[in-house]
Amino acid sequence: PATPADIPLILALIRELAEYERAPQDAVATPELIHESLFGRGVGNGGRGPSAECVIGEIDGVPQGFALFFHNYSTWKGRSGLYLEDLFVRDDARGTGAGRALMTSLARRCAAEDLPRIEWAVMRGNTGGEAFYSRLGAAPQDHAIWRLDGEALAELGR
Repeated sequence: PATPADIPLILALIRELAEYERAPQDAVATPELIHESLFGRGVGNGGRGPSAECVIGEIDGVPQGFALFFHNYSTWKGRSGLYLEDLFVRDDARGTGAGRALMTSLARRCAAEDLPRIEWAVMRGNTGGEAFYSRLGAAPQDHAIWRLDGEALAELGR
């Protein structure tokens, strides 16, 4: 599990992920926002406790990736599950089992908390990610993710 001392590492991994997804300009998280989101108390999460959690994947003591997740809710199941916001493994560590180990840690968390599922989104065209998740036994769903943000969100909220 990540600790506050891991915030610089988490931000570095987030930026590496943004580079990988060819959107570095979109990675605007700050140390303060990550601290508030993962460890609570602050504006970034509405002043509540932690709103997300993070686990760090290491190989021989060297951080190689992370999984950042939070609890979501299924009205159909009537129970919480986990939503995997980001799973990222550095290029050099791909194929070592690091990604599988991170997913295994989340599956164990589900078993310990009696959570029925983990859900996530995969970017279109990420065939490597799709193949990886398929090997784990995951399957794509018939849902498309929609987003309301920026000016459209502000306008709707007026």
